[in-house]
Amino acid sequence: MAGVEGQGQKPSSAGRAPPVAVVEGQDQTPSRPDTAPPEAVVEGQDQKPSSPDKAPPEAVVEGQDQKPATPLDSQANTAVLPESQERAPAPKPESPDKAPAPGEDQKSVVATEIVVYASDLPERALFEFEFWPSRQSPGGKMVGTIQTGDKLNPPPEEDPHVTFKVKVQGGMPYRCWIRMMVGEPLGISQANRLYVQISHAVDKADKEVFRPNTASYLTVQGPLRRGWKWVACDVDPKSTDSLIYFRDSREVTVKVQAGMEGVAFDQFVLSPAQFLEKAPADSIVKK
Repeated sequence: MAGVEGQGQKPSSAGRAPPVAVVEGQDQTPSRPDTAPPEAVVEGQDQKPSSPDKAPPEAVVEGQDQKPATPLDSQANTAVLPESQERAPAPKPESPDKAPAPGEDQKSVVATEIVVYASDLPERALFEFEFWPSRQSPGGKMVGTIQTGDKLNPPPEEDPHVTFKVKVQGGMPYRCWIRMMVGEPLGISQANRLYVQISHAVDKADKEVFRPNTASYLTVQGPLRRGWKWVACDVDPKSTDSLIYFRDSREVTVKVQAGMEGVAFDQFVLSPAQFLEKAPADSIVKK
């Protein structure tokens, strides 16, 4: 073979590959079979070897905090809120059982029995009635009218009566009871009847009824037999619905008027619960 000037004249070896052309300035590292060519290197980039089977790193923006990615399991309910909403607690729904009904106060309404003793009434509450001693009455007194056997008229006639004030609650039914002392009959009087009127009272249809000094009233008709008896206040003796209502909670005036001479009483009860359906069993109802 013809030699090139300046090149060593080594005999060629049979079975060898011809020499690879060498470019000046390139590393003279022989290439290896089955090895992938190196990736292009960008100047200024960290020269870390790539790891097989690993995903390539995400692009990093300069100046951004390098926090590790949040696992999928912990990403629920992590929506970013404006600064004004992050610290404001969510409003708590109002409990249904605490919500007041329309027209009711915030406080719960509790039915209260109204009991009036005749012995607690002042003298000025009586008009042509008198205090009489009674061992079977609370406070040892009852109030009654003198028996002359004369006739007495129902309201609006201004006959002997007693007036007093009580506090009632609106929106609930009441029933009226009076503990009557049936007196000795004389002439046309059986001494066993009273009339009751109450201011601001309405019926089930919300119609005003039983206002004092009107022709609307409740009748308390006692038995013929002399003695003590709890008697209901009825619209009439045959009535099955003599309940009393009030539109709102307030103080009302009660007027108990004699229907016959010689009649007396010692207790007045206005009941929204305990005695709504039946008369008191005891001779004295506790306040």
